[in-house]
Amino acid sequence: MISLQGAHLNLDPGSWLAWIIVGLIAGAIAARVVAGRGFGCLADIVVGVAGAIIGGFLLSSVFGMSGNVGFFGSIIVAFIGAAALLAILKLVSGGRL
Repeated sequence: MISLQGAHLNLDPGSWLAWIIVGLIAGAIAARVVAGRGFGCLADIVVGVAGAIIGGFLLSSVFGMSGNVGFFGSIIVAFIGAAALLAILKLVSGGRL
């Protein structure tokens, strides 16, 4: 479970294996949407898990969403965060992602 101070959105897909699967799916989809290609299995997992943290923060703090989203909701939230992360990295790197 990801817990952020002041946040009320609970991302809880289950075990560490579920987090790896969520990270892989969300990171791979976000990489293909933003960069046009994947970054490899391990990098997609890292991007997806970081995206889950960023997406949870954005949706709870900025948009005021709350509740428990489950496995498929976690994939969607992680995708939103991963896409935002990759878009920012793409802007900072001058389009070289």
